[in-house]
This record gives sequence, structure tokens and C-alpha cells, in this order.
Amino acid sequence: MCGIVGVISKAPVNQLLYDALLLLQHRGQDAAGIVTMQGTRCFMHKARGMVRDVFRTRDMRALPGTVGLGQVRYPTAGNAYSEEEAQPFYVNAPFGIVLVHNGNLTNAQALKAELFDVDRRHINTDSDTEVLLNVFAHELDLAARDLPLTAEEVFKAAAAVHRRLRGSYAVVALIAGHGLLAMRDPFGIRPLAFGRNAEGDVMVASESVALVGTGHRLERDVAPGEAIFVDLAGRVHARQCAARPTLNPCMFEYVYLARPDSVLDGISVYQARLELGETLAQRVISTMPPSQIDVVIPIPESSRPSAMQLAQRIGKPYREGFVKNRYVGRTFIMPGQAVRKRSVRQKLNAIDVEFRDRNVLLVDDSIVRGTTSKEIVQMAREAGANRVYMASAAPPVRWPNVYGIDMPTKEELIAHGRSVEQIREFIGADALIYQDVDAMKRVVKALNPALDGFEASCFDGRYITGDITDADLAALDAQRPLCFDDDDEDAPPASALALPVAEQAR
Repeated sequence: MCGIVGVISKAPVNQLLYDALLLLQHRGQDAAGIVTMQGTRCFMHKARGMVRDVFRTRDMRALPGTVGLGQVRYPTAGNAYSEEEAQPFYVNAPFGIVLVHNGNLTNAQALKAELFDVDRRHINTDSDTEVLLNVFAHELDLAARDLPLTAEEVFKAAAAVHRRLRGSYAVVALIAGHGLLAMRDPFGIRPLAFGRNAEGDVMVASESVALVGTGHRLERDVAPGEAIFVDLAGRVHARQCAARPTLNPCMFEYVYLARPDSVLDGISVYQARLELGETLAQRVISTMPPSQIDVVIPIPESSRPSAMQLAQRIGKPYREGFVKNRYVGRTFIMPGQAVRKRSVRQKLNAIDVEFRDRNVLLVDDSIVRGTTSKEIVQMAREAGANRVYMASAAPPVRWPNVYGIDMPTKEELIAHGRSVEQIREFIGADALIYQDVDAMKRVVKALNPALDGFEASCFDGRYITGDITDADLAALDAQRPLCFDDDDEDAPPASALALPVAEQAR
């Protein structure tokens, strides 16, 4: 999961890109980068850290131009600590191309070897984004050789890219002196939205909130397999470049990743979470009498809409029982178990009066690794709760995600190979209620019947691209971000990483 944005404007875009990245900060906190283009010259600044820390006034002044793109990074492959793997990535031929990418290529290693042995291109990092960039650069070179570059050649290259890549990818690229390209994988797994402002300036971004929050109007989502090329005059060219595209967005975007004020593929994220709360309420009612519950309390922040709807449905009061420190990052996207674990109590503090002498139903968006849930249940007991029940707005996460979300190995997932009762015992709750997989898909799809389905592999074990084997899962696990140095005293021992008690992804 990363956040990407690209802009073609009539005015300088450095501040606009900065503002858009702030609106996408929730999608990645590891690194940030911006590239702008003036004529055919590119200006880049990228570094590890949050947007507000990476870009100072002097950095912004060094980013002139009316065309640009940016990214906030959350690493799912390569080295989480590497400055070199911060995006954007640049290659000088053909033309000069700069690219940002959200997603994960499942055949990156095979492509890397192919690029070196056949295409004679060198990859210098472990980032699959550099692989993607070089595949596109090679195909664009072939398509435009001895020809002036037009949208036709760009689309020909995009079609060739789709034929070679496997996995998930939403991409924005700048071609020096020519324009901006946006494209999305043939399954539409990762989101990408397109819009314009009153002046006709064009923006593409991972979520609609980045468009609306910067004064642009959301026109539509980039379709699966589609390529949109915007020339420097602002003319928009679009074409379907995949052979058999289908729309199967990532369900975890609606469960947790995206901001609630975004609209992804025609579905309000907020409305989707309300619907998940409605079906979760039905599961609660069928599991235990609501009379046993005194109060419904969300675990901030993604679970709030589901918790509110659940509370209304079962006729119990909704209360804010935890205060979140907004200056501690999302633990789901903090690399390393020890870092996540230390942050739980720094991030949340219980309001004792909402727990004391009550039977509380805690509602979370999902339970992935499990130890954060265990910590939160303990916090509720320490605050005086009589009984602590836990409900998850998502079904059990039983399989790794290979499409750009840092879902860990099967052995680290608390629900893999375990019953709900075993999970309940581990987290220490008096009852544990999960969302139903089929109900989740049904209610979210009802918000946009045009969807073909969902990428929900972490819940149902079905990998939408159809090319993932157990051997692939083992190989992809080896590509997960390097988060600790060998001599880091905070790094968990190798044996600990194989246990299913690693901390819950938040």
C-alpha cells in the first residue's frame, strides 16, 4: 500500500503535490518523494520520513515546473530502510521517464532476470518499482523507435507492459517533454482516480480524497487495464490496453486502508463500513444476547462507522472509550514487530469511566496478527470492565496478501490454522465475533453491482491473478521488507517471527 499522485497543470505544481501527499499520508509513512518537470528537465526530492518532515521550504523551491508526481511509501518488498528505494524512480532512456507505483509485482524476480539477460537493462535495487519502470521503458523504446512519440506509441507500450507483469499495480509516470501516463492492472486491484479542476488541470491519485481536497472534481476511476495519457497541453487520451480486464478491487481498501471520505470504484468507503457494521450486528445477535452488552466501543479509527452502525442495530449506546494519540503512526505500517508493539499503549489510552463495571463490546476493523487485540483487551480490563467482548468488522485473516499489503506469512497470522475459540483464548476476550466472508462481499458489492468481484485473498485464500502457488508465497515472503539490521537489539529473534503471536496489523 502506497499513495501516488500525478498532475499536469498550467501553474507550478510543487505545493499542489505536497498537499495531495498530505491527504494520502495514511497510505504510507516510511518515505515520501516528489518529482517536477520543467521543459524536459526533472527535479526530484525524496527521503525517508513523513511528508511534513521530508519537504522543507528549500526543498520546495528546488521543485519548479507545471508537471509532476509524488508518492508516500509503505514498503512491501525490498528494504524498508533504504533511501534508494524511496520513490519516484528515474531512468534516462528513452526520453527520460519518472515513475511511481502502488502495488506489488508477483513476478518481479523473474522479470529482473529477464531484463538483464534479454533486455540488457540493469536493476540496482530490490524494489519491484524499479523493475516495473524498466519494463515500461524497454517497451516504450520498442514502440517509439524511429517514430515521433504519440499517444498511440504510449498505449502500445502499456499493452506490452500488461502482458509481461503479474500482480497489482497502479502507476503514474512522466515522460520528459511529452506528458503523463496513468495505468492500472487488468484486475483493478489497487485504486486510481482521475479528475480535473475548474481550470482544466488534470490530477490522478490513489484516492478521490486527494482530488477533492485539492480543488479537483472526481470524474471517474481509471478502469482495470486502462491507460490514460495526458499530453503537456492537457489533452486526455484513454484506451483499454488489456486483453481481458475485470474489476476486482482490494477488499481491504474498504475495510481499513482507504480514508472513509474517499470513493473507490464508485463505492463510498464510509458507506461500505456502515454496511459491514450492519452485517456484523447480525452476527453478534446470532452469537450472544445483546442484553449481555452494556456499551459498544470502537478501536480508533477505521472501525468507527461499523461500530456506530452495530450499536444502533443492537440498540446499545455507542461510546468513545479510547483516546488516540494522533502523533503516533499507524502501527499496521510500522516496519518491525518490536516497533509496533511498543507503540500500542503510546497510541491508545482508555477512558476509565466508559469501561468501569460494564460489559463492553470492542469493535475493530480487523484482527491480523493478534497481539494488539490482546493488549487492548487487557487495557479494557485494567480500566474496570466486567466483561470484554471483541468483534471484527472483517472476517478472519487466514492467508497472506501478495498484492501490496504487508500481510505477513501464514505462520504469523493469528487466524491461520486456528479456530475462533483458540483466537479468543489468545487475545483474552470473553467472546469473539467475526464478520462473515460472503456477507462482507455481498453488502459491499451491492453498493456498485458493476464490480466483477473483489480481491479478498487474505480472507478467502483465492488469489485473483490465478498464478500464486505455495512456492510463490515462500518466495514472496523472502522479498518482504528488511526492517531490522542483524545487530539491532530490538529485532525479534528469527524463531519469534515464526510464531502466530506477532502483533496485530493496524
